[in-house]
Amino acid sequence: MINVQDVVKWYGPMLAVDHVSFQVKQGEVLGFLGPNGAGKSTTMRMLTGYLPLSGGKVEIGGFDIEEKPLEAKALFGYLPENAPAYTDMSVEGFLKFTASIRGLRGQAGRDAVEKALDTCHLQGVRRQSIDTLSKGYFHRTCFAQAILHDPPILILDEPTDGLDPNQKHEMRELIKTMGKTKAIIVSTHILEEVEAICTRAIIIDCGKLVFNGTPAELRSRSAEAGCVTVGLLNVSAAEATPALEKVDGVKTVTLLSEENGRALYRLAGDKGRTGLAASLKAFLDGKHWNFDELHTNQGRLDDVFHTITSTDSAKEVHK
Repeated sequence: MINVQDVVKWYGPMLAVDHVSFQVKQGEVLGFLGPNGAGKSTTMRMLTGYLPLSGGKVEIGGFDIEEKPLEAKALFGYLPENAPAYTDMSVEGFLKFTASIRGLRGQAGRDAVEKALDTCHLQGVRRQSIDTLSKGYFHRTCFAQAILHDPPILILDEPTDGLDPNQKHEMRELIKTMGKTKAIIVSTHILEEVEAICTRAIIIDCGKLVFNGTPAELRSRSAEAGCVTVGLLNVSAAEATPALEKVDGVKTVTLLSEENGRALYRLAGDKGRTGLAASLKAFLDGKHWNFDELHTNQGRLDDVFHTITSTDSAKEVHK
């Protein structure tokens, strides 16, 4: 549904986007990540035809965004960051105006407006002037215009910005549901959002694509992924540490904290090895040591994100 091939963007002598390529298929929700200044917003704007390309190609539903912009833009809904709206209009009036622009008139237009109002929970403010809306309701109104024509593709820049926790949950559930039948790109700074709604993630840094994979694959690159955390009760570190180092599969033992008779450890084994927690459980049972915590760490997305976007060695494409 979205095909980005070697996209380049120059701002004078500055290279903002450096030969970025990726695809989004129907039924995918792609999380688009990157630190500030990485080229993320510039890429999003080129996808939507808002900015011209300096090189490369973008196809939306098979249509070239530069050669056939009207056909391409008819296929997606766009929620830009800091989305604009006619603030002197009512919510309902703005959506009716948007429907007419999209070619939805008569009963089809009225049905589309009502569905968008219901979907985005805007019925209570439908006749309210947009300039009197809270930030959350304003954002919902802008999202409603993006989905009004039921497009097969959605391009969403910070879709939960300004929403309270309950509204964020509703928005994420809505995107997940729509993602089953649509192709969706979600640009976000919130890593928990990637885990909550995205089937795949890409990271752009310094204008280059540095990661392309599933959230689980991203998390697995964490230094803590696969490590086992255990909380021992009433066993001194002097006794426990050398004993834990001898557990089958253990390479390193790190004492994280020791307080009031409880010691918390992190045990690391060979990367990719499984069964470390089971070996540790058997060891503890054999020793008759009490513990109140034992789990395998899944890894932290924020750690991986920081590593990928902070080291020169990571500036390569991962597919």
